Amino acid sequence: QVQVVESGGGLVHPGGSLRLSCAASGSIWSINVMAWYRQTPGNERELVASITSSGSTHYIDSVKGRFTISRDNGKNTAYLQMARLKTEDTAVYYCNADVYVSRQRFEARRGDPYWGQGTQVTVSS
Repeated sequence: QVQVVESGGGLVHPGGSLRLSCAASGSIWSINVMAWYRQTPGNERELVASITSSGSTHYIDSVKGRFTISRDNGKNTAYLQMARLKTEDTAVYYCNADVYVSRQRFEARRGDPYWGQGTQVTVSS
């Protein structure tokens, strides 16, 4: 089994910064893409940023220039550094890891998605 755990959420004033962490553990051969999503009440979960194992990144337009995603492959961990936070960034942030649980699955490029439990980020004055 694979576990994904997020941490680092909290309450911050507009213009402030937070750093989220996502740690994956368990039966992991390697991890393909790691990504951060967010969700607000009544809305669908949306992709915020993603990073491949080789370091290629993708961001939604609303966070470009403010958020930075990174990862440590040796620790199976991803980070989301959030700066110049806005009230509209308030959401529950979820980490998703596309995991290869065996060499065979890796060679077949068949990853399995695992989600964390989410961490609340509240931006408010």
